[in-house]
Amino acid sequence: MGFYDYCVKNTKDEDVAMKDFEGKVVMVVNTATGCGFTPQYKDIEEMYEKYHDQGFEIVDIPCNQFAGQTPGTDEEIHEFCTLKYNTQFPQMKKSEINGENELPLYTYLKSQKGFEGFGKGPAALAMGVMLKKIDKDYKNNPAIKWNFTKFIIDRSGNVVARFEPTASMEDVSKCVASLI
Repeated sequence: MGFYDYCVKNTKDEDVAMKDFEGKVVMVVNTATGCGFTPQYKDIEEMYEKYHDQGFEIVDIPCNQFAGQTPGTDEEIHEFCTLKYNTQFPQMKKSEINGENELPLYTYLKSQKGFEGFGKGPAALAMGVMLKKIDKDYKNNPAIKWNFTKFIIDRSGNVVARFEPTASMEDVSKCVASLI
């Protein structure tokens, strides 16, 4: 199975087929409303506005699996994002992205691009210290480590990149621009 074979639920509990994005560049991102990385919504919205008309789509999947940082309902999450960050891209239903109830789409994405590290800098160091307390072997498994992990899918449905939340949003944007 490939990227286009999966579906996720939107906030109305309707299937959204990844096949609907065939021929487009897609970013799949797990998000949270109460996280230190939540301000990335601003950069994500800017990317959406800049590249959407050129075939860029965002699949925003709120997730409450990381320190309970997305406690609200789908409606509350949407309201927060639109009021605080003026997001225009659609949000999906709050879902699990790790574990026995994870979305099959995430099982696929993680099989295509595993964890390669947090990079360098204070945020990367802090994430490593925190995760070592949660999972001593975190470096050696493909699990999503935290909110705002981003997967970039090219126009042919190939998962070409995985960006951890500590990655520069400028690097994410450059990756997307290179595929547009």
